[in-house]
Amino acid sequence: MNKLFNVSQKEVVEEISSDQMLIAHMDDTILKKTGKKMSGASWRRDPLGPPFQTNFIWGQRFLQISMALPAQKGICQSRAIPVDFHHCPTANRLNKKATESEIKEYREAKKQLNLSLQGVDRIKRLRQSLDHNGAKEKELYLSVDGSYTNTNVFKNLPGRVTLIGRIRKDTRLHKIPEFSNNMGRKKIYGDQIPTPEEVRKSDDFEWRDVKAWAAGKEHIFNVKVVKNLRWEKAGGKHNLQLVIIRPLHYRLTKKSRMLYKDPAYLICTDNNLDIEKLLQAYLWRWEIEVNFRDEKTIFGSGKAQVRNEQSVANVPAFIAAIYSFLLIAAHKTYRKPDRSKILPRPIWYRENKEQRLSTSEILNLLRSQLWAKALGCDSFSGFVKREIDIRNRKNYAPSLSSTLFYIRK
Repeated sequence: MNKLFNVSQKEVVEEISSDQMLIAHMDDTILKKTGKKMSGASWRRDPLGPPFQTNFIWGQRFLQISMALPAQKGICQSRAIPVDFHHCPTANRLNKKATESEIKEYREAKKQLNLSLQGVDRIKRLRQSLDHNGAKEKELYLSVDGSYTNTNVFKNLPGRVTLIGRIRKDTRLHKIPEFSNNMGRKKIYGDQIPTPEEVRKSDDFEWRDVKAWAAGKEHIFNVKVVKNLRWEKAGGKHNLQLVIIRPLHYRLTKKSRMLYKDPAYLICTDNNLDIEKLLQAYLWRWEIEVNFRDEKTIFGSGKAQVRNEQSVANVPAFIAAIYSFLLIAAHKTYRKPDRSKILPRPIWYRENKEQRLSTSEILNLLRSQLWAKALGCDSFSGFVKREIDIRNRKNYAPSLSSTLFYIRK
């Protein structure tokens, strides 16, 4: 699997221009299982459960890293390309009659299989792979959620990697201590600043307007930035900057009441990183959630009936690699898709000519090209033109050819 993902990493690096940032996203996901003897499966907390009740599901845990492939330079949309998909099981529980040596081995295995430590190992492997693929001189900017913004990740972070992650609203941060000629041990942490929640509510810190791409269009975000900070849990070697994002107001419908999302508190290990680049790098992290949805619902990741220990870990990784190659091929072929020459979208889609191709559309295009090659014709341009003409009429009715082209498993 490493060889397959190494190819996708190389392709992504080649597509990113020299003046663009090298951005990656890391997160874990659970593949549901039913067999109680499945290798690596165990009871895990259901992330889709309600906030007032902790639910558990039986499944396997995988760690994925995806690299951002921007559509163009500047503020724009990005597509996440999976470049790593690693099985992260937990240590098997001991029997009640376990010996002292077995207990010692279990504690050591539990420590080694810690999710954040495995995440650090995958980050190091990615950094080494990028060095061999022509990105040795470029900094890697990695966006993560709160589960990886901890001591294990910060203190073991490799060189030339900048971490952007979420923190709690009551995190205790300190200023960088001022230099002094006093004898004795040098200070690592200065005075403690207010918590991120207190900084958000305080009038001593000004709000700034920052433009970034999110939810299909460009938005203006209000942020507060506090630089030259240190976090005791992260160690004294990182000079950090704190970014507080004010929640965006929105409506579900035009007539519904105004709703607000929760504020976000970010921390970055690069004290001098531009705020627009920092914010955009983190907002693109949502694309890894899109990867998880496509891999599970469209490609059927985790549904293969395999029981071998290696197969259980490698089959979902192989599916993620094939999905990665498909996205890279679509990016190279349809940078600016001309919708008058490709298969039209289903009628229930909104009219947006500039919107990128979805994974289902890419598969439909691939299917139509394979069928055209099998039938000995160049393309189905005649079908496309006729389908568009039919839809422009008021009495639209699906045709048999339309049903064939949009068939799904």
